[in-house]
Amino acid sequence: MKNIALLASGSGSNAENIIRYFRKDTRVHFPFIISNKPGAYVHERAKKLNIPSFFYKKECFENGEVLTFLLENKIDFIVLAGFLLKIPLDIVRAYPDKIINIHPALLPKFGGKGMYGAHVHEAVVAGKETESGVTIHYVNENYDEGRIIFQAKCKVLPTDTPEEVAAKVHELEYRYFPEVIGRVCLDIGKIPFRSARNDGDITATTSAPNTAPDKASKKNR
Repeated sequence: MKNIALLASGSGSNAENIIRYFRKDTRVHFPFIISNKPGAYVHERAKKLNIPSFFYKKECFENGEVLTFLLENKIDFIVLAGFLLKIPLDIVRAYPDKIINIHPALLPKFGGKGMYGAHVHEAVVAGKETESGVTIHYVNENYDEGRIIFQAKCKVLPTDTPEEVAAKVHELEYRYFPEVIGRVCLDIGKIPFRSARNDGDITATTSAPNTAPDKASKKNR
């Protein structure tokens, strides 16, 4: 069984979606959720899901307290589900290629410090982009620069508002993030899948074929 720590700073909708996706999968366990915000709604979601949640302020990430907590609880992987703090170097080094993040744009575009949530979608619309999407990637010492695992795209129409782009991107997040987590954490790369898929206005592609989702991985839904 893989112990996966979820980190979230806000509402926690992605965290809840991930937990529900794996609810009946005995190979995966989510022992707790960590947040850097004491009033984040993710704590309420955790209560409803009967999962402990913990608040750690920024200093606790920087002084090694959070890393100690992760190691003491034998965490195998860390998933950032809308977590806004930069992961300290000691945690990155302790979990090489074991920290997974989702970014609401097609990296390397619209990444870096300050590019999160509505800021990203506003920049996409302002830049008159014709497509956007999600990027699932490993975390390294720099914002949004870790190795890309998977990307899924959606069209951006000239008439789209940032809110409409956000809705399309959220659909991709909910659809693909749990599947890719399963691929990476459970190491089921030997199951064949298509490296590109077209679903109406949505295109999914991967730069790491052995860690992308396939219809065969949807059995946990």
